[in-house]
Amino acid sequence: MYFPLTLIDLAGAVALLLWGTHMVQTGIQKAFGPRLRSVLGHALRDRWKAFAAGVGVTTALQSSTATGLMTTGFVAGGLVGLVPGLAVMLGANVGTTLIVQALSFDIAAMSPVLILVGMMLFRRGTNAWAHDLGRVFIGLGLMLMALHHLLELMSRYGDSTALRTLLGVVSTSPLLDVFLAAALTWAAHSSVVIVLLVMSLASQNIVPPEAALALVLGANLGTALNPLLEGTSSDDPAARRLPMGNLLMRTVGVAVALLLLPYITELCVQFQPDAARRVADFHTLFNVAVALVFFPFLQPCARLLQKVWPDRTDMADPSRPLYLDPVAKETPVVAIASAAREAMRLADVMEDMLKGGREAIAKGDRKLIARIQRRDDVLDHLNNAIKAYLTSLDQHELTEADLQRLNEVLTFAMNIEQAGDVLDRNLLPHLRKRLERGLSFSKAGEIELITMMDRLAINLRMAASLFMTQEPRIARLLGEEKVAFREAETQAMKAHFQRLRDGHIDTAQTSALHLDMLRDMKLINSHIVAAAAYPVLQRSGELLSSRMAPSSEETKAP
Repeated sequence: MYFPLTLIDLAGAVALLLWGTHMVQTGIQKAFGPRLRSVLGHALRDRWKAFAAGVGVTTALQSSTATGLMTTGFVAGGLVGLVPGLAVMLGANVGTTLIVQALSFDIAAMSPVLILVGMMLFRRGTNAWAHDLGRVFIGLGLMLMALHHLLELMSRYGDSTALRTLLGVVSTSPLLDVFLAAALTWAAHSSVVIVLLVMSLASQNIVPPEAALALVLGANLGTALNPLLEGTSSDDPAARRLPMGNLLMRTVGVAVALLLLPYITELCVQFQPDAARRVADFHTLFNVAVALVFFPFLQPCARLLQKVWPDRTDMADPSRPLYLDPVAKETPVVAIASAAREAMRLADVMEDMLKGGREAIAKGDRKLIARIQRRDDVLDHLNNAIKAYLTSLDQHELTEADLQRLNEVLTFAMNIEQAGDVLDRNLLPHLRKRLERGLSFSKAGEIELITMMDRLAINLRMAASLFMTQEPRIARLLGEEKVAFREAETQAMKAHFQRLRDGHIDTAQTSALHLDMLRDMKLINSHIVAAAAYPVLQRSGELLSSRMAPSSEETKAP
């Protein structure tokens, strides 16, 4: 058969393998993604647990790149230390080898069964979890089918003069093999696929043993490039520490293995005569060896990375705290005042988000919605910084009044941040959905929504003033505004239902979105009121414990 057709066959089999891997990854992420992220986040407090979590999460996701990107986000955000992050990456590298080990056995006969089960689960549209799990089974079946096809192609075209000449040229230099496999792995975003391809080539003796092991080293090097290139979009050099640390550990391991490759190849051939199993076993042993060598030295590695890529202070970064002075912690009353001043920045950011939301209702701009959502990240960073700053104060040096003010600052920051979350996660997705469906609110409905957004902005400014003045009269006004806002929401809903009865088409098309947005605005207003009014009203004894009317027994009591 012509050589170009041979390459097309190989490319098609590799593409099928890549697509099967992609289906497994996306299915696992949709079905278990939040849980895996939560498991990873909790395990990052200890290096041993972090290593185990890296192995487990990567085995489930079939992608060390996905694990690396999640961990890079945790470390770059300052949520966990660099040492457990490096431990996760070592575990993730070992986790990828377990996938290869499982697929290296002759289980191709299970492919039709997996695809059949996957299709049965996938067609159950009423159950999202079963739908995603079906995607996983289909992906596994396609992977096994692609591997079986690759083996057939290798045995069919293994004697092809052109193919052997091409691979023979590549196999002459182990260093060239490393670079070639690294480039292919980076392009494919999967070391699993490349190692499986090398196993197929080795099983038919198309590449010699030494070249096969060199290609495996290249795949291990290439997979460390993806977290570095995709997870470091931030300009902060500190965000590069974890992916660079992973790449450096891999590079050192590859360099040492490359120097010892002739001896390693001789030992591997002696102890494992099966060429495919030899590739899989070497892949596992290499990553286990790198983990064993570097695990005791993670702390020095972290210090070196922090020295080479220090924290960079961006004065223009809106999420950077401006008033949380570490020196002020020596005088708690000053520190609390500094935190209160920082908390006022949360109100400014929230007001900017409300103004943007108002414009998004009127204009329907996707870029504007994306900009507002980025502002919510500013709220999250500032709130976390304020909490960390205040909770680090020495509690024994705080008076009762200091503790009360400290709790008021935390309450204000928490509620404003939660109001931003409601705007970001609930209200803005409704506006995006409206754009995707090409819908528009009725003129009366749009005016209602804009009026409610204006009212939220006014209440937010009142809450910010109250937070600084602690004036009981403003607290009562803001507390009464919660009832007034609820009544305004009720009136808006009644007007909306009347338009439905009158047969307004725009109202009917956007009815669910309109009502959901009214509900979200009421929730935002509740957080704004709770941020500043409730602490003052509670202190003055004007806050009721319940909105329920007293029972008949209570009214009869003397």
